Amino acid sequence: MRGVRLFRSIQIKLIAMVLLLILIAVQLIGVYFISTMKTSLTNSFSGNLNDQANLLTTMLSTSNSGSEVSLQTGAEVTLSNLVSNFFTSSGAEVQVLDAGGKVLATSNNNQSYIGRKNTSLLVSRALQGVRNNEEEIIDENSVRNKVIAKPIFSGDKIVGAVYIVASMNELYQTMENINRIFVSATLIALGLTAVLGVLLAGTITSPIKALTRQAGAVAEGRFDERVPVFGRDEIGQLSIAFNEMTDRLSDALAVNEEEKEKLASILSNMSDGVLATDEVGSVIVTNRRSRAMLGLEAKGGLTLSEALGIGKEPIAETLQGMESSMLLHRETDDGTENQIYRVTLTPIRRRDKGVAGAIAVLQDVTESENLEQSRREFVANVSHELRTPLTTIKSYAEALGDGALDEPPLADRFVGVIRSETERMIRLVTDLLHLSRFDSRRNQLIRQNIDLLEMLEEVVDRFSFQLRQKAITVSVKVEETRKTARLDRDGIDQVLDNLVSNAIKYTLDGGSIDITARTTETGQLAIAIKDTGIGIPKKDLPRIFERFYRVDKARSRNMGGTGLGLSIAREIVRAHGGSMTIDSETNVGTVVTLLLPIVPEGSESA
Repeated sequence: MRGVRLFRSIQIKLIAMVLLLILIAVQLIGVYFISTMKTSLTNSFSGNLNDQANLLTTMLSTSNSGSEVSLQTGAEVTLSNLVSNFFTSSGAEVQVLDAGGKVLATSNNNQSYIGRKNTSLLVSRALQGVRNNEEEIIDENSVRNKVIAKPIFSGDKIVGAVYIVASMNELYQTMENINRIFVSATLIALGLTAVLGVLLAGTITSPIKALTRQAGAVAEGRFDERVPVFGRDEIGQLSIAFNEMTDRLSDALAVNEEEKEKLASILSNMSDGVLATDEVGSVIVTNRRSRAMLGLEAKGGLTLSEALGIGKEPIAETLQGMESSMLLHRETDDGTENQIYRVTLTPIRRRDKGVAGAIAVLQDVTESENLEQSRREFVANVSHELRTPLTTIKSYAEALGDGALDEPPLADRFVGVIRSETERMIRLVTDLLHLSRFDSRRNQLIRQNIDLLEMLEEVVDRFSFQLRQKAITVSVKVEETRKTARLDRDGIDQVLDNLVSNAIKYTLDGGSIDITARTTETGQLAIAIKDTGIGIPKKDLPRIFERFYRVDKARSRNMGGTGLGLSIAREIVRAHGGSMTIDSETNVGTVVTLLLPIVPEGSESA
C-alpha cells in the first residue's frame, strides 16, 4: 500500500519515466550493437576459416595434380607437415580426407584417426562436389565449434576433401565480455540518469508542491502566503498567475464578506420580516423581525406554508414563478388585538436555472389597517350622527310647514325638538373642530397657576344639580404638598367636565365619586376620578379612546353623548405632555387617572 502511495508522487513518476526511457533506448541500442557485433565477428571468423580451407584445398590440389590425395612414402611427411603448420597458424583441427572419406592426415596429435573414415554429412557433401559446407556444432564437452568441409579437386575430379573444426569459445567469450561491459555501462548510465532525474524532477515538483501548499492555504482562507517564483518558464508563469488569482480571490471574498455583512445587518435591522426558502419551499433564511412577528425559533426546519400558517397553493405558485400578495391575520398571545401582516411572495430566479426559491416579505400593517378602519368608521359615524338630527329637523320642519304652526302647543314642542337637535349638531361640530385643531397641532395652551382644590370644587359645583338628582356623594381631596399647578385651565376644565359627566351618567343612584390630586413618585401630577358605576368590559378598554366608540351605543346616544368626549380629553392631556389611563371592572367601578407633568414657573412644555 505504501508503494502504491509512493507511485502517486509526480516526482517518482518523472524519475521512473526517465529511467524507463533511458533503459529502453539503451536496450534497443545494445541489442542492435551486440547483434551487429556478433554477426560481424561470426562472419569474420567464418571467412577466415573459409579462406584458410580454400588455401589448403588449393595447395593440396596443386601438390596432387593428376592423382588422388595419398599418403605415399615421402608424401605422408609432406602432407602431415602442411596440416601441422596450418593448425599452428589457425588453431583449428584439420583433417585431409581421400575420395573415400578416410583420414589421410590430421593436425591432432592423436594419429589413431588416420585411416578411419569420417562419416560427417558435411564430408559426404564435400566429396559430392558441394563447396559451401559449414555448420556450428556443440561437442560432448559443450564447446561450440565451427565445422567446414571443402572438396579437393584435381582438374575436374574430386580427389579428396579438407575437414576443419575450429573452436568458437574465444569468439563467444569476446561477446560475453562485450555484454558484461554493456550491462555495466547501462547500470552506470541508469544511476547517473536517476541522479539527474531526481534533480530535474525536483525543479518541476518543487514549484508544484509550493502551488499545492498555497492552494491548501487558500482553501483554508489564508491569502497572505505567496508561491515562490523560480523562473520564467511555464511553471514560473503558472506561479505568477496563481499569486494574482489569490490576490483577486482575496479581494473578491473581502467584498463578498462585506456585502454579506451589510446584507445581514440590513436583514437584522429591517422593520419588515423576511423569510427565504430553497427550491422546495423549506425556510433557509429568517431575520430577527420575522421570527418575532411569527413566533419562530432561529433553528428553522419549517416550510414557508407552516411558518406563515397558510396553505401550500400560494407557495407552489410562487415557486413556479408567480408573484402574489395577501393579508395575514394573527392573534396576539393575550388575545386582545389581531396583528395584520401584508405578505408579499416573490420568486428567487437563478440565471439560466429557473426558480431557485422564494422570498416572503412581511409588513406589519396593523396600524394602517386599523387607521383605515377607523377612518371608515369615523366617516360612517359622522354621517350617522349628522343624519339622525338632520332627519329629525327635516321631519319636524315639514310638519310645521304642513300646518303644525297653526297649533301653538304642538308648534312649540316641534320647535323645541328642532332646537335640541340643532344644539346636538353644534356640539358634534364643535367637538370635531376641537379634534381637528389637535390633529393639526394648532391648539395653543395658555398655562397659568391654578389652585387645584378650587378647580376641582368648581367642577363639582357645575354638576351639583345632576348629583342631587341621583343622590351621588362626591369627595374632593388635594395633597397638601401640591396645591397649585401650571395648567391650561379651559382645557383641563373640559377634560374634568367630560370625566365627571361620564361618572355621573354611569353611576347608579346613591353611588359615590372620589376626586383626588396628588404627586406621584415620578414627580407627576396625578388627578384621579373614581366612581362606583357600572364599569367598562375588559374587551372594550383598548378601544375606549377611539372616536365615536361607545360601549353601549344606544344608551350613550340617548344620553346625549357624541362619542368624542374621551378622545378630546386624551388629546388635551397629550397636549400638556401627559397621559391618561382607565382602570375598570364591570359592576364595581371605574378609575380614570390623568398624569400631567409639573411645569416650573416661567417655563412651558413643548
